[in-house]
Amino acid sequence: MSLKDVDIPEPVEQWIQHLETNRRYSGHTLAAYRRDLQQLVLLADGKQLNQLVNGNIRHFLGRLHAQGHEPRSLARMLAAWRGFYKWWAPQINMATNPAADVRAPKVARALPKALSVDQTQALLDAPVMTAQNTPAALRDRAMFELFYSSGLRLSELVSLDLAYTQTKDHTSQSWINLTDKEVHVLGKGGKRRAVPIGTQALEAIGRWLELRPQLALPHGSDSDQAALFLGARGRRISPRIVQIQLGRLAQLAGLPTHVHPHVLRHSFASHVLQSAQDLRAVQEMLGHANISTTQLYTRLDFQHLAKAYDSAHPRSRRKS
Repeated sequence: MSLKDVDIPEPVEQWIQHLETNRRYSGHTLAAYRRDLQQLVLLADGKQLNQLVNGNIRHFLGRLHAQGHEPRSLARMLAAWRGFYKWWAPQINMATNPAADVRAPKVARALPKALSVDQTQALLDAPVMTAQNTPAALRDRAMFELFYSSGLRLSELVSLDLAYTQTKDHTSQSWINLTDKEVHVLGKGGKRRAVPIGTQALEAIGRWLELRPQLALPHGSDSDQAALFLGARGRRISPRIVQIQLGRLAQLAGLPTHVHPHVLRHSFASHVLQSAQDLRAVQEMLGHANISTTQLYTRLDFQHLAKAYDSAHPRSRRKS
């Protein structure tokens, strides 16, 4: 039996609904959690989820590891299983969470990929980004300036509204405040934050807003009417279109690496940390729950300094 053939038990469906409604998890995260719980049901092989114990969970992870699953995917699965039981076990009076003290294989934390300052400037100032004044071109420039200016996640950017809006059918999750030069974002885990918007991003957004009516639908949904960024058909822009546009423009700008939206978020964090050396401030702007996540950027910064040292210090260079 394959994962797609596995029926989802009702408690799992209720947990997914809880995460969507109360924790406002993204559709991508919810889909991943659904697959992880389907994997648990498949491994249980007919055994009820409330009958699983600690030894079962350890055995399941061992089987998956032997099948070639990477430590990172095993850690994600275990986190989903643990989260489900943490929510469900108290409701049905299970004695313990069977996944609570199980440890996943250690995952080597890869450094985030970031552009250098020069590469970022080359992208945002490239003729392909600045030459055209069509609504789509001005929208793209505004999106990518805002990505780099405020370190947003892709899901946060596409959820942005022109201003805070509340109607019968739509309530803003995230929005911009041009007067205060801030973007208000509802991030992972329902954590809200406000991040400054830089001057060039503000200017790019202003130029886009002048032409936004050309893409807007006259009688669109409340969500589309409120959306800051619109697609060609006048609806709130989709994450996939943002990814495609950024990748295409980066290639046309001659960057030697594939650029996706998270690269601009990483570049924002790395460049601010290099200049300000304020880890807590960067943590707040990125919306990281744990500062250890933000500390990855200090390693990235050290790599940058090490390369500069190796190329500049007279005693660091190898003899030819």
